[in-house]
Amino acid sequence: MARDYYEILGVSRDGSTADIKKAYRRLAMEYHPDRNGDKAAEAKFKEATEAYEVLRDTEKRAQYDRYGLAGLKAGAGGFGGFHPFDLSEALNVFMRDFGGLGGLDSLFGGQQRSRRDRRRGQDVRIILRLTLADVARGSKRTVKLRTLERCSTCNGTGSERREDLARCHTCGGSGEVRHATQSLFGNFVSVSQCPTCDGEGTVVRNPCDTCRGDGRVRGEKNVELEIPAGVSSNNYLTLRGKGGAGQRDGASGDLIAELEVEDDPDFERHGDDLVYDLPVSFSRAALGHECEVATPLEAVTVTVPPSTQAGSVITVRGKGLPSLSRGGRGDLHVRVHVWTPVRLTDEQRTLFEQLAEHEGEPPGEESLGRRFWNRMKEALGS
Repeated sequence: MARDYYEILGVSRDGSTADIKKAYRRLAMEYHPDRNGDKAAEAKFKEATEAYEVLRDTEKRAQYDRYGLAGLKAGAGGFGGFHPFDLSEALNVFMRDFGGLGGLDSLFGGQQRSRRDRRRGQDVRIILRLTLADVARGSKRTVKLRTLERCSTCNGTGSERREDLARCHTCGGSGEVRHATQSLFGNFVSVSQCPTCDGEGTVVRNPCDTCRGDGRVRGEKNVELEIPAGVSSNNYLTLRGKGGAGQRDGASGDLIAELEVEDDPDFERHGDDLVYDLPVSFSRAALGHECEVATPLEAVTVTVPPSTQAGSVITVRGKGLPSLSRGGRGDLHVRVHVWTPVRLTDEQRTLFEQLAEHEGEPPGEESLGRRFWNRMKEALGS
């Protein structure tokens, strides 16, 4: 069972953002991998970073306080679902918020991480088009990506043999070169990227014949995506490390799938609610009627009560779309449209003439359209 985030950082549930940041900095300094080098410390570092990232964000913290970790997995943190941090993400968070303070960047090997970031593979962005049925039930998709893959011949190192990777003689493996100049004001030292190794600190003496020393080759791969129910357009899924391979053993980029939900010909979507237009004849609107509406999830029985007027809205609770963040389902709102026959038979005309003799007075001057929209606003809670 996952530990409580407040317990991990050692702060109270009503602790301030400053308290959370201070507690995380202390733990990160204690368990940072560059200070320890063991798996247990690395796990504590990632755990503390995960807790910090949630509690420092007002919306994520409120979601966590209300629903716990399950709430975060359902919809917090920019769609795609919440996931435990890997080491590179945890290090990036730490350097983002504390890397410029007190020389921590150089203390914890910031140059090495910078070189790794430069070799990181490209993120791949795709668009997934979904139907309303996909939104209602969730969906699984397999996409084929054409991108750079890790070279299988050299296992991504760019070298025929790993021992042929040598320390750069220009920078001595630091990836940087320093230039000292003198002036009237004293000595000045400028630091720049090493031109020999491009800041990597190593050079390939015997490049791989397959990838020509890059560590990557063009290729194709299939990636499976699981799309949860209840998503909307402009939500996105992020699959860590499923993008392009990094140069010479660099980290892979991410696969970012933006979701687009197509308009449905039968239903209007309002958040988790669905709106359906139901045509009803004069007689059924007056006498009452029961019918079935085939929603994207199931067939729903809708009861039209007697004396239903055109523009009336019948709400069926819990028969809309699944809610991504709250759980449960929205509602189905059925708009009643009284259908008028276009061509009357002689028998129908006779019956309508007889009915006209017994009909009451029509409604007052209030617009049926205005009443219809007022009912819709009330039904949709707006």
